[in-house]
Amino acid sequence: MRVGVIYFFNNENKKFTKIIGSLAEGLRAQGHQVDIINGNIDINARLSVYNYIALGAESISFFGGKINSSVSTFLGNAGLVRGKRAYAFTLGSTLRLQKTLRTLMGIMEHEGIYLKKSDVIKNWEDAFNIGKKLHIS
Repeated sequence: MRVGVIYFFNNENKKFTKIIGSLAEGLRAQGHQVDIINGNIDINARLSVYNYIALGAESISFFGGKINSSVSTFLGNAGLVRGKRAYAFTLGSTLRLQKTLRTLMGIMEHEGIYLKKSDVIKNWEDAFNIGKKLHIS
């Protein structure tokens, strides 16, 4: 299956890049074709071609819960996403990561995306294992 890993992280540090790459590698280990999309840069990306999407975002406030409005804008312009199965995730060093995750899930559900699973990813090993075990089909 074709899987899109889309992320919205403002601080492009090596830790976040490694975690996103590890999630993608875990999905590839299952035999899926995986594309990594930076939602902040690839604003014209179309998600219609993907069977499954994994979407991650970080909080824009230290206390968590607020997500950049570019996530909603991106999903609104990404083609047909209604009914797509998806995985939501967040990572970072802010407080109240669960609140951030709930906000992200609310945005995704508002667009009609069917959430199968969600997580707060702690490190690259965790990301790889999640990708390896994520039920896509």
